[in-house]
Amino acid sequence: MIASFIITFRETLEAALIIGIILSFLARTKQSKYNNVVYIGIVFGLIASIIGALLFINLAGGFEGRAEQIFEGIVMLIGALLLTTMILWMMKQRHVTVELEHKVEKNIIESNRFGLFLLVFISILREGIETIIFLGAASVASAGNSLIGGFGGIVTAMFLGYIIFVGSKKINIKKFFSITSILLILFAAGLVAHGIHELGEAKIIPSIINEIWNINPPAPLADKGIYPLLHENGYIGSVLRGLFGYNGNPSLIELIAYLVYLILAFVLWKNIKKIHKLI
Repeated sequence: MIASFIITFRETLEAALIIGIILSFLARTKQSKYNNVVYIGIVFGLIASIIGALLFINLAGGFEGRAEQIFEGIVMLIGALLLTTMILWMMKQRHVTVELEHKVEKNIIESNRFGLFLLVFISILREGIETIIFLGAASVASAGNSLIGGFGGIVTAMFLGYIIFVGSKKINIKKFFSITSILLILFAAGLVAHGIHELGEAKIIPSIINEIWNINPPAPLADKGIYPLLHENGYIGSVLRGLFGYNGNPSLIELIAYLVYLILAFVLWKNIKKIHKLI
């Protein structure tokens, strides 16, 4: 649930910031007559995202057995890839506001209402599709209720977006994205490990060693839903499983995939930060 909250919170806040930048620019340049175009773009973007979510749910429910394991493994790996590229892309963007305002200004000068509509529509749809894939991967990786956390993240992000642009409050967005990026990288590492686990279960890739260790022994009170704290179904273990991909009995290939991903992500992170210091 925590992972779902962070995902939807960040994705919704990104969308809210984009819309806020556009509406603020229109107000500052006294072009508020284009606000309706922005609102229409938001509505159509949300509708397209909902359609995409329904298609994803129907597709996911159409697999069983080995096919289901393969599908889930692929979804989790794709989710991890998209999360990583999104985080690294955001780190590279130092002039997002300026570039976005230039695009809006160009459409206004050319009286291109459809171009402005597409800019908003695609921005909302992109965030929506990413959220669908991330939540789908999160729901597979964790038995927790991702819908509650996801809805909570959306509401919180919308409230924060309102405070930023309507309330004119100063919030350190850069620091916020840095913290959530670290959490999402750890979450993506868990998705990689879970994806590899599912593909191993489907006999697509070798496990090498099925269990390096096992701290998930049968709980004496499992029938009553009571487990040790670090058991995957325990209070702490279930949270760590949903947020960071914790596994009480990982295979060797899972552990290797987890560590390799974290090392690669850390190297890319450091290199991008070095490039920013040189600019």
